[in-house]
Amino acid sequence: MFEKAGKSGWAGIIPIYNLYVLVKISGNAWYWFALFFVPVINFFATLKVSIDIAGKFNKGILFGLGLTFLSFIFYPLLGFGGYQYNDTTTSTGA
Repeated sequence: MFEKAGKSGWAGIIPIYNLYVLVKISGNAWYWFALFFVPVINFFATLKVSIDIAGKFNKGILFGLGLTFLSFIFYPLLGFGGYQYNDTTTSTGA
């Protein structure tokens, strides 16, 4: 999945750094990485980043929930499946 997003594949196996790269792949700001280390809030950060990653691969919210709760199934699907990373999706901010 990291290589499909244009990042180095080795970044996926380095603890802590892989979270930072995951946040960058999802298109979120750097402070979302810091929220992974705050108890309770880290659940919501994981949920948002997972849904954003699903969106970058042209999948919906349900796929993002799958990335959150069944990550051992859904992340390999992104990495080894035929899904393509699409960084042209724009998030609308108010």
